[in-house]
Amino acid sequence: MLEVLTGTGLASAAGLNAYVPLLAVGLLARYTDALPLSASWQWLEHPVVLGIVALLLVVELVADKIPAVDSVNDVIQTFVRPTSGGITFGAGASAITTDEIAAAGTGDGSWWPVVCGIVIALVFHGLKALARPVLNTVTAGAGAPVISTVEDVISTVVSVLAILLPVIILVVTPLSIAAIVWVWRARRRRRRRDAAGEAAGDAAPA
Repeated sequence: MLEVLTGTGLASAAGLNAYVPLLAVGLLARYTDALPLSASWQWLEHPVVLGIVALLLVVELVADKIPAVDSVNDVIQTFVRPTSGGITFGAGASAITTDEIAAAGTGDGSWWPVVCGIVIALVFHGLKALARPVLNTVTAGAGAPVISTVEDVISTVVSVLAILLPVIILVVTPLSIAAIVWVWRARRRRRRRDAAGEAAGDAAPA
């Protein structure tokens, strides 16, 4: 059960930032006993892999904080974040091996954690990608760095908690979804009010 919560938390974090949970898994597996990886997932803690992920994380941190560029980045990340979610769920749950992923067509169902991770990450990515253009429009782009930083912090905290204290994920994940949805809806309501106000002003007699 705890392994599933760990996988769920990591996949959720991957939906916000693909590389934070990958780096968290690799570093904690390499330098601590908090997350022992099965043989098929130990490549995640290899120094070369950690270096590549760290470099990609830096690129992501910069790109996601520039208005307009962040939306293009979200399109690219539509493929990357779910992939990261599948990998981190599988590694965190330690329920399957990469050989079993390749043999997914056999129908034995042993690859379900990767599928779950992909779906979870895709949901969080979708909420993030839908909310960001609204936030950029409302704040004239000024809110992009702030929101992106908040997302990075959430992704980091959730990743660490998922590994060290997975029970907390039962609370953190629903709250994260609720917060993202609330911000998106609040910004949409504000946008409608502003549009209504402008329309009323244009309709007022001179």
